[in-house]
Amino acid sequence: MRATLRWAHADLRTHRGEALFIVSATAGIVAALLLAAALFGYATNPWQRVFAQSHGAHVWIHTGPSADAGRLADLEGVEAVSGPFRTSAATVASRGARASVELRGAGAEPPATGRPLLTSGRWLTPATPDGVVLESSLARALVAGPGDSLTVPATGRTLTVVGVADSAEPRYRPGERSGTVWALPDRVRDTGDRPGRVVGLLLTDPGDTDYAVQRAVTVLGAGAVTDVSSWQQARSEAQGDTRLLGQVLGLFGLGALLAAALAVFGAISTRVRGHLRDISVLKAIGFTPGQVVRVFLVQHLAFAVLGALVATVLIETLGSAVPGRLGEAVGVWQGLPGHTAALLAVPVAAVLFIGATTCLAAWRAGRVPPVPVLPAGRAPGGRLSGPARRALGLGLPPALVLGWHRAFARGPQTPATIVRLALPLLLITVALSAWTTIARFDSRPAELGLPSALTARADSGLADREAAALLDGHPQVVAAHPGVEVAALVPGQTGTIALRGLGTRERPYPFTVAEGRAADGPDEAVAGQGLLDLLGAEVGDWVRMTVGGHPQILHIVGRSIEPENGGRTISTSLDTLRENDPALRATLYQLQLRPGADPAGVRAELTEAAQGRLDIHEVTSPADRLSTMRGVVAGLIAVLALIGLTELSTAIGGSVRDGERDLLALKAIGLSPRQITAVTVTAVGCTALAAAVAGAGLGVPLAHWLIEAEGRSSGIGAGIAQAPSPLHLLLLAAAAVLGAVALAALPAARAARRRLVDTLSAVA
Repeated sequence: MRATLRWAHADLRTHRGEALFIVSATAGIVAALLLAAALFGYATNPWQRVFAQSHGAHVWIHTGPSADAGRLADLEGVEAVSGPFRTSAATVASRGARASVELRGAGAEPPATGRPLLTSGRWLTPATPDGVVLESSLARALVAGPGDSLTVPATGRTLTVVGVADSAEPRYRPGERSGTVWALPDRVRDTGDRPGRVVGLLLTDPGDTDYAVQRAVTVLGAGAVTDVSSWQQARSEAQGDTRLLGQVLGLFGLGALLAAALAVFGAISTRVRGHLRDISVLKAIGFTPGQVVRVFLVQHLAFAVLGALVATVLIETLGSAVPGRLGEAVGVWQGLPGHTAALLAVPVAAVLFIGATTCLAAWRAGRVPPVPVLPAGRAPGGRLSGPARRALGLGLPPALVLGWHRAFARGPQTPATIVRLALPLLLITVALSAWTTIARFDSRPAELGLPSALTARADSGLADREAAALLDGHPQVVAAHPGVEVAALVPGQTGTIALRGLGTRERPYPFTVAEGRAADGPDEAVAGQGLLDLLGAEVGDWVRMTVGGHPQILHIVGRSIEPENGGRTISTSLDTLRENDPALRATLYQLQLRPGADPAGVRAELTEAAQGRLDIHEVTSPADRLSTMRGVVAGLIAVLALIGLTELSTAIGGSVRDGERDLLALKAIGLSPRQITAVTVTAVGCTALAAAVAGAGLGVPLAHWLIEAEGRSSGIGAGIAQAPSPLHLLLLAAAAVLGAVALAALPAARAARRRLVDTLSAVA
């Protein structure tokens, strides 16, 4: 055992840089996998906790004021009912921020089903008739807490915030979904407009949600139902982009783990070929094949364990201090029940995987005979090929030709080395594609379903003409497209989708159409991928939906990219909707700004000009929610670069050792040490160039497929992927080749200047 440890220690001193790369790469891989586990837990468990503790309703149904929603308690499969509660719509303001809200009547005791969970303050009491409780996402948007005051611009009434609560219902989204404000019933009736009711249903079998909604709509009547939301929709919105971030980390973590395992396999295989004489000597003095295998296995397992331990300690102690969503996710994850199991399972699984790969490579060392024999008649470098001889005849530099020959004439070792080096470069290309796709949402939002930068909603006291004139009159506004967005019951009445009427036939709204064509005729519409999947429809189909009890039949002529609402949106012109309801008036305006205009500045100027009669919000971009991913992608690229350096050092060592037998011949034909060094450097550079071409060539289509698949599954739809520019790919290839050349220069120079006796010893 002592001899085994001494040999392993001596080998470690010889390959310190390689050991450092392996430890660092393993630490980065395990850290990525642990962060992925934290993000998955953070994405699901907080909403699940709120849903369970609040006895959340599986379905929330909004109706008109005259609907008898209490009848739903008698439906088969309904375990309990929350409400019905009186509701009204209003706009509230606090500290310069405005939000559309749904005022919901509640008593002095929170409801048993769908109970809001107070996070600060207290619940409603008759002693504070103007008191309200805000849903937590709305409170964050308004920067409001217990003790703050909210104003209702339409009536001038003031409301006092007495509490903030978590809810398992879909969250507030500026310009898209109203926030929930719980208030006493009298205050709801006196404060808002558009009265209605809302009722929550707790089901005995959550899997029957669609059927339960269908029966509820049948009982109430399609004309009475204005909106339906389910627990699946709320959970999906709560997970949001956090789950996507976890998927990215998990995917790249597993890819990096495979790349690291292959790098370790290549390193051991190369060192076995370079230490054939040493291994033979060990066997000659009594080492068994098992002991030889253990030398390599113990050494590389120690590297893997050290890297995994470093990553685990760093994530556990400093993970929650990382700014942004990652730190918040780690902090929540550390309090979840499965945290300890995941903290142990992930590093152990990574170490075992690397250990299994190490065993395969070390097994070859155990099979080395005590007396190594070079197969007769086979020169290590092989004869010069015809193209190589012709290149020499044309006067090309011998170092260049011989280096190219050495790189690609090593038999099966050459493609194996290229594959191992190409894998991290392929993953880096995929990571760069993810980066450029996120950047595309920032730089060219109009190509990805976001042609408008601002959404404006007028108060009831502002006429349509006046609002349109005010918005169109701003010098930075290119177009103010009038529109309306309503909830529509899907065929079968199992849920609601978003039906939008934007723009007019004279001034059509510039939808981003990825398939088919734009809607420019009567009853024509474009739909998001999420809606097509929900209805099982395709471009060219006719769909029927119900809006306020009236049927609306539309012809889907195109698929649009829809970043919001999970793509469950169908869009047409406002004129088309007015054909079915001539009294329909615009409730919102989508504002297109001039290139380079500042949305925040335009918003402030329009709000001031409208004297508070316009509620204006900036359109949220997926890039805003995915800003954390850029830092994650940068970290993953660094980890992959470490793995690439590990494989590169292995390739350099193999090339130098393969050149030892050629050294005497190269000196005999008159090559100087500098030229001999150039042969090795050229061989390594050609190998890196081939790997870079293969990695980029395969990485671009793979990234396109992965990003488009994620777009389709998320409901946004295909057509969002953006490959890195040719310049970026060229820089990546140049960095790989120049890095390989720089790392190979010193060991190649040392080998070229070896003494004659050392060269003869190596060849013998």
